[in-house]
Amino acid sequence: MPPILWIIIIAVVAVLCFLLGIFYRKKVAEREIASAEEEAKRIINESIKSAEAKKREALLEAKEEIHKSRSENEREIKERRNEVQKQERRLQQKEENLDRKLDSIDKKNETLNNKLAAIEAQQQEIASIKKGQLEMLEKISGFSIEEAKAYLIANVRDEVTHEMAVKIKEIEAQAKDEADDRAREIIATAIQRCAADHASEITVSVVPLPNDEMKGRIIGREGRNIRSIETLTGCDLIIDDTPEAITVSSFDPVRREVARIALEKLIQDGRIHPARIEEMVAKAQREVNATIKAEGERAVFETNIHGLHPELVRLLGRMKYRTSYGQNVLNHSIEVSHIAGLLASELGVDVNVAKRAGLLHDLGKSIDHEVEGSHVTIGVDLARKYKESEAVIHAIEAHHGDVEPHTVEACLVQAADAISASRPGARRENIENYVKRLEKLEEVSKSFPGIASSYAIQAGREIRIMVKPEEVSEDQMVLLARDIAKKIESELTYPGQIKVHLLRETKAVDYAK
Repeated sequence: MPPILWIIIIAVVAVLCFLLGIFYRKKVAEREIASAEEEAKRIINESIKSAEAKKREALLEAKEEIHKSRSENEREIKERRNEVQKQERRLQQKEENLDRKLDSIDKKNETLNNKLAAIEAQQQEIASIKKGQLEMLEKISGFSIEEAKAYLIANVRDEVTHEMAVKIKEIEAQAKDEADDRAREIIATAIQRCAADHASEITVSVVPLPNDEMKGRIIGREGRNIRSIETLTGCDLIIDDTPEAITVSSFDPVRREVARIALEKLIQDGRIHPARIEEMVAKAQREVNATIKAEGERAVFETNIHGLHPELVRLLGRMKYRTSYGQNVLNHSIEVSHIAGLLASELGVDVNVAKRAGLLHDLGKSIDHEVEGSHVTIGVDLARKYKESEAVIHAIEAHHGDVEPHTVEACLVQAADAISASRPGARRENIENYVKRLEKLEEVSKSFPGIASSYAIQAGREIRIMVKPEEVSEDQMVLLARDIAKKIESELTYPGQIKVHLLRETKAVDYAK
């Protein structure tokens, strides 16, 4: 056979096989569809039967729940009805009780009205009797009511003033005896254990010269030497007619000391010209800085205080060249530290805080000519800057009364500062300020009524006041002395304490004829 015929036969056979396969698949699919439809009908029938059974069960449960709820509601309604009936019975009983009480109150009101009427009648009768008695008393005594009141008030005032003065005297005497004994013991013990020398220092430095010719050499040609010295040291040189002496003046005590040392070195060396002046000023500055450091370390060593910031030690050393009323501030601070520590040990409080605050209390004076503000404010800022404790800072802030002291250590620093400053010879005061303070003291004491004259004595530590005997009684003197002392405390600034001494003199004069 030719190949084409074989190809045609194979194609026909393939087509027939394909058609037979499709027919077979169709029959299988129809059988599966018929089987699925029967299964679906069976499942639907079972579902319908199950749903009907569950519906019947749900209906039964709903009926039971409705029956149960109905029984509970009927029981609850019955209980509430019983409760309402009980409340109604209680309300009825309360109404009956209120009715009885109202009846009782009405009866009491009627009784009270009757009593009030009787009382009013009695009061009118008493008023008339009182009026008659007052009129009779006025006739007998010769005083009107107002005059009698004034007379009684005056008598009572005199008695109260006398009793008050006596009581004040008793309390003050008792408190003074106890406080004086204890304070005398503590302060005496502290002062005995601390002895310090005080030397008066002036606020300007005087440099002695070997001869008056040296003045011209210091001035130099056309004043170049003196200008160089003043520029490098920041001090003023006063060259006047004082023989063989030059005065160095400056607000800064450290600069003044540098200028003094430099001048002494220049005079000793003999070579005075701007270059040599600059060299000597630098050398003097190094010497003063070394002295400042050594003095600060000496103060810390003497007071046995540890852990101070190096800058605070340096500032303490600067106070060697600072004076207050002629008293060296560094020596004063060391003494205050010792006294405060001794007082603290006697009282059983923190000795370290008291000594530390006593040493640093005037720290602000080391730079008060460079920084604005009082030395207290400057000292507080420095102590806070270099991480001192709050107890020390508070004691520094309170040592002049700028704030109220809240700790025992702050009070001890105040007392130690006053003790050190008020020692005889510790401080000087120029005559003008001294006279003004005494005049102000006398002026304050004369500002009270009944004062005849007053005299400040014992360098202003006592004020003696003569009172007018016809205006101030013995009892009033106690109160007057207290008032004067309080006014002096509030208006004056003074070291230590001032004794207020009142004197009253009564004279009787007669003539024999």
